[in-house]
Amino acid sequence: MSEMTKADIVNEIAKKTGIDKNTVLVTLEAFMGSVKESLSNEENVYLRGFGSFVVKKRAQKTARNISKNTTIIIPEHNIPVFKPAKTFTLSVKE
Repeated sequence: MSEMTKADIVNEIAKKTGIDKNTVLVTLEAFMGSVKESLSNEENVYLRGFGSFVVKKRAQKTARNISKNTTIIIPEHNIPVFKPAKTFTLSVKE
């Protein structure tokens, strides 16, 4: 199984579209920035046919610090989650 980096994605898009790499990089960075900003404002992002970036709330919980043998409280917080679309999942399975 191989990995793909952001630079690889930029190269692939530039090759397929004929757009120069700098423009593709700026566009990709703007897209990722928009997704991050939306999620930090607790707004979900839905990309039909690809998937959804959603914000999930984790409830407050009690945890243990084993090294100090103390109990700590982890406050309620938000986490980003990606849920792939059904068509996306099926195309990866093939």
